[in-house]
Amino acid sequence: MTQSEQTADVAVGAPEDERPAADVTEVTEEAEAKLSPLEEECDVAADYLEELLDIADLDGDLDTYTEGGRAHVSIVTDAEVLVGKDAQVLEALQELARLTVMTETGRRSRLMLDIGGHRERRRTELRELAADAVAEVKDSGESVALSAMNPFERKIVHDAVADAGFRSESEGDEPKRHVVVLPPA
Repeated sequence: MTQSEQTADVAVGAPEDERPAADVTEVTEEAEAKLSPLEEECDVAADYLEELLDIADLDGDLDTYTEGGRAHVSIVTDAEVLVGKDAQVLEALQELARLTVMTETGRRSRLMLDIGGHRERRRTELRELAADAVAEVKDSGESVALSAMNPFERKIVHDAVADAGFRSESEGDEPKRHVVVLPPA
């Protein structure tokens, strides 16, 4: 009988408090292996962003969650520098986090990053903008073209317009691609 077979016999027949403890590294690796791909995306992105905050000597807490088939990371901070003008810094950080996730996991990421609640505030503004455009189309019967938006923003407007029972479509080429709100068919 080999040493490991003897240990296995002793462990199985021994009272619980005399059995050898499980190797902690094995348990940790098992737990990590059980993470869903989206949870793994959250962890990789959060680790990367936490390092960036440390390097830049900026304060911020990170929250991660999954919703709607996407990984989400939120940096809770008052540092507007991380959002930047027209959310350009936020978009760049999101893209860097996505690239980091792809490098680590080998999978393309649709991770969403929010900083200081910026995306939620913007979502509210865009819904109001869509409601105003729908009201204008109702009154005039004519299409209304909105200003240029990124894909995230256009999606919010399209959804709000559809919820109001109207139609919309995107027109133009990036970076000037915009939403046009149309009268109902």
